[in-house]
Amino acid sequence: MLYEFIRANREDVISRTRERVRSRPWPSVSTREIEHGVPLFLTQLSETLRLEATATPFSSDAIGSTAARHGAELLAAGFSVTQVVHDYGDICQAITEIAAEQKAPISVEEFHTLNRCLDTAIAEAVSEHTRLMAQTRSAEEVERLGHAAHELRDTLNTALLAFHTLKRGAVAINGSTGAVLGRCLTSLRNLIDSTLSEVRLAAGTHRRERLPMTAFVDEMAATGVLHSEYRHIQFTVEPVAPDLSVDADPQLLASAVMNLLHNAFKNTPAGGAVVLRALAQGQRLVIEIEDQCGGIPESKGDLFKPFGDRRGRDRSGLGLGLSIARKAVRAHGGDILINNMPGKGCVFTIDVPLAAEGADVPLSV
Repeated sequence: MLYEFIRANREDVISRTRERVRSRPWPSVSTREIEHGVPLFLTQLSETLRLEATATPFSSDAIGSTAARHGAELLAAGFSVTQVVHDYGDICQAITEIAAEQKAPISVEEFHTLNRCLDTAIAEAVSEHTRLMAQTRSAEEVERLGHAAHELRDTLNTALLAFHTLKRGAVAINGSTGAVLGRCLTSLRNLIDSTLSEVRLAAGTHRRERLPMTAFVDEMAATGVLHSEYRHIQFTVEPVAPDLSVDADPQLLASAVMNLLHNAFKNTPAGGAVVLRALAQGQRLVIEIEDQCGGIPESKGDLFKPFGDRRGRDRSGLGLGLSIARKAVRAHGGDILINNMPGKGCVFTIDVPLAAEGADVPLSV
């Protein structure tokens, strides 16, 4: 068994990994990483492999949660996120070398297990490490633009690390590391869109045009599908009446809807469902985003407050999305309402005026 092989050769694996750590020109190496970090990595990986070898069906969530705790431990020990990625890779290469030298009877399936565990561990440890780094920044450290710059930098760094891991060919593009890269890219787009929307709102520059809802919802759905795939969530878009339209700034309204969709995907657990629908109620257009977050505790307070408390376990992001969404909707003479369904989920509703028949469209406000 691969786990038994690692246990029997633990000291040799640690020694060779430390040699690799010392000899690499980049990233920089600390004494603490050599003396403490490498054994910590190996313990976490070997425990994962031991659980994988048990008769009880193994849950991939266990690998992820273990690696997430490991990423938190590394942050507390002062390790950088780059060291997380490279040390995992160094350990895997040391194990492979020793197995080849000893002609160890390790099956192809076991090596596939090792690579899959490595993929999951890197993805979860990096994600948790990056999330905690963002969370521990003081709100007083910088103003809003500073927060956005930090968030963009951290997300981009995580995307680059995932890209380099995939480029080395150690893991498959359709694995957990590939999913991390996809989530980072969509998060970067959301951050940029939100920032641009806030700038336009602050400047009072709103350019309106007649927006048919069928085309608009189709565009939102195309982007929403990507979010749902990366988070393993069922995404449903209900049919939209072909005659529905609004007079709106396309970018601002799209930003509001996408912020609410992104919020729904973040707070709905894998296997859950998110629904997008648009319908007329009298002379108003109602756009609903329904999720399965489990409901919002009363203690959460005002979710629309900038930098406020997020409602789910995913604490990534700046906490600006809902605030910007409400500003964008109110700029169109509407508002956002929340229907909380404890134990099930909630529905965020955008309520804006329908386009008046025969009326001229104001080009700017």
